[in-house]
Amino acid sequence: MEDARLFFPATERNREPIAATLKTWLPYGAVVLEVASGSGEHALWFQRQLPDIHWQTSDPDPAHRRSISAWIRHPPGAPDLPEPLALDVESRPWPLLQKLEQHLDAVVAINLIHIAPWSCCQALIQEAAGRLSAGGALILYGPFRRGGQHTSDSNAAFDQSLRDRDPRWGVRDLEAVEQLASDSELTLEQLQAMPANNLCLLFRR
Repeated sequence: MEDARLFFPATERNREPIAATLKTWLPYGAVVLEVASGSGEHALWFQRQLPDIHWQTSDPDPAHRRSISAWIRHPPGAPDLPEPLALDVESRPWPLLQKLEQHLDAVVAINLIHIAPWSCCQALIQEAAGRLSAGGALILYGPFRRGGQHTSDSNAAFDQSLRDRDPRWGVRDLEAVEQLASDSELTLEQLQAMPANNLCLLFRR
């Protein structure tokens, strides 16, 4: 039988610092929706590092969802991790999210908004703001510009490579993201510097 698991090298590099940040930001027993879950490697790692967290993956790509399912089943597996949802952030309004409709503590997006159009960031923030429980968090991870400037030469080169692939993509201005969140009544509460010139942002509803 063909192994449907996908392997994204960046996941192994950043999963530990992201997990350490999530441990301090998420309440015990938190219900979390991860959008654009990709291969599923992050979800598997987080479920093992934070076993009290109820982590729900999602992705619009069938190949990614197959990979997530394969990782869930692959020994030693992750029996507490539910099957991924078919969710396209830009397809609005988001569909009913099963039990997440009753309570949702956090929406997490890792390395998403710079490899998608600005409209994806708009949809993500606005939909999250409308679905998070009171006091819930939107958590974003990735590279950002600050004050209109890149924080490193490597980020500037990465930004150019993204725009060469698709002019709608690119490293986002932190201030623009913060303003968009503020317009949806989400407040930037925490900003954590991460390895490789990335940031982790927590917006609170």
